[in-house]
Amino acid sequence: MQGQLVFNQRARFPMSHVSRPSNITILSCSLDPESRSRIMAREAERLIKEGGHEPKLLDLRDLGLPSFDNSDCYNHPAFAGLHAAIRDSDGVLLCVPIYNWSIGSAAKGLMEATGATGEGGRLSAWFDKVVTFACAGGLPHSYMAYGPTAMSLMLDFKCIINPYAVYASTRDWLQNGAMSQSLRDRLDKTLAVKIELTRLLRARTYRSGWEV
Repeated sequence: MQGQLVFNQRARFPMSHVSRPSNITILSCSLDPESRSRIMAREAERLIKEGGHEPKLLDLRDLGLPSFDNSDCYNHPAFAGLHAAIRDSDGVLLCVPIYNWSIGSAAKGLMEATGATGEGGRLSAWFDKVVTFACAGGLPHSYMAYGPTAMSLMLDFKCIINPYAVYASTRDWLQNGAMSQSLRDRLDKTLAVKIELTRLLRARTYRSGWEV
């Protein structure tokens, strides 16, 4: 229909001309037991898998990663798996809550731990990753709240930030707690762009490290 966007999932998760499926790590970064960003993470997992790609969903609520202290946090049982899931992925989807005009502190702590370089050959897991944000907030005014985090990932780790992001406010959810169709459509398109970016950037020849 004229003036209405119609999304075709099959067309937007193409497998043609792709050497292998994209490996996408989904990080659910809310500790809220009724988290809406977690609902988006699970829906993203379903869509990516349905499109023939390989999602890996990790929920910080289940893993219990401690606050970043640049010391004992590296010995936590969850750290090695989180680091490897980010490091070995083609791209990362960060599903985060928005609190006080910024991403939740659990997500920030995760980035601090897995982004640190130190003794024993430990190197940031985030270099050159294609990163996409799916954010759940209250009022619609905070739709740019993830911006400083996106900028830091780009400047520190040379991440490629997906220009399509999802920001879901209270009005994007139905009374039964389900995602509205508009929100589903936005998530679908955002993921399609992500898959295309990971495919196109797979052949790049450069590798980044700590540099200005």
